[in-house]
Amino acid sequence: MVRVATYFAMTLGAFIFWQSMDKVHVWIALRQDEKREREAEEREIRRMREELLKQQANQKDPLA
Repeated sequence: MVRVATYFAMTLGAFIFWQSMDKVHVWIALRQDEKREREAEEREIRRMREELLKQQANQKDPLA
């Protein structure tokens, strides 16, 4: 009886551990995706800002 209970407890523990590791893996993957999206948005904002600054510089040069 003790062996059956031990086997059951170890199996349940392994299942819970496996499920928690799966959730941790999904959570890490989602955070990485969010980080990549945020970095891509920041790159796009920087690129557009640089283009705008170049346009403003080009508009000021002919007046000088």
